[in-house]
Amino acid sequence: MDTTDIWSTIAVERTRLAHLLAGLTEPEWDTPSLCDGWRIRHVAAHVIMPATTSRPAMVLEMVRARGNFNRMVDTTARRGGDRPTADILADFQTHAGSRRRPPGTTPLDPLMDTLVHSQDIAIPLGRDHPMPVTAGVAVARHIHGRGFPFHAARRFAGMTFVATDAQLELGSGREVRGPVAAIVLTLTGRTALLDRFTGPGVDHPALNP
Repeated sequence: MDTTDIWSTIAVERTRLAHLLAGLTEPEWDTPSLCDGWRIRHVAAHVIMPATTSRPAMVLEMVRARGNFNRMVDTTARRGGDRPTADILADFQTHAGSRRRPPGTTPLDPLMDTLVHSQDIAIPLGRDHPMPVTAGVAVARHIHGRGFPFHAARRFAGMTFVATDAQLELGSGREVRGPVAAIVLTLTGRTALLDRFTGPGVDHPALNP
């Protein structure tokens, strides 16, 4: 995917997520997500936050968090998510096509956030929200090739992930096969789709937390 494709996909996926969110009841907004300690509303606010926040404002949030990235992310998600749901939805409607991104990131990072957090929302709600395969492949490669915050290549050393629905092979070692969505979520430390994998590598300690 080139940069134009990435941003176009981000806009489409934010819009798809907004459509899902618009159909939720208030109790569903308060359902625990796949992100520890966050409800659906907090994840939704986190997804759209980079699109609504200027770079100087992001830097200020980091200063307030004393340089602690995880603290900054948690604080902004909770603050944004505790607003009325109509305000969160309005952010999606207004800023789905925004190309803002935090300092030090690439366009693949908001794409990753959008794809992964859409599943953090959809799976606990029992909603079918397919991950676009081409974008998922790009995100899987991005995650596997980076260090912080997932350190996926190190965590899954000795394993080869092979997608069953796309041309994707990551790593070296005992093979595990599964859909791109399962690979993406697993590389980011989620366990929700571990049951989608088959192959001789399924007994790897990292797949059996």
